[in-house]
Amino acid sequence: MATNSPVNCRYYYADFHRGRSHEECRLIKRNHESRPWRRALCDSCPVPDILLNTNCKEIALEATVVKKWGLLERVEVYAVCAKHYIELDDPKFCPQCAVE
Repeated sequence: MATNSPVNCRYYYADFHRGRSHEECRLIKRNHESRPWRRALCDSCPVPDILLNTNCKEIALEATVVKKWGLLERVEVYAVCAKHYIELDDPKFCPQCAVE
């Protein structure tokens, strides 16, 4: 079984059935220009917090793993409101959805 703490994210997938050991982030997997995903990135990933606290019901996310200062890797998120077709500077707040 996995020794890491559980991940509470809809994009995290793990398969440990009958000796398998497969984990992936399906959000990062869709972005072919991203650096490779590692399980340790989930501990500091902003995606679960964004999904929990956003006011936008139809948010579309794209995540990429970037390297900062040559050492640290982290997940950066690009967010779009799919209902109003606007790019969100703050993924937790859509001004058009707030008006509604």
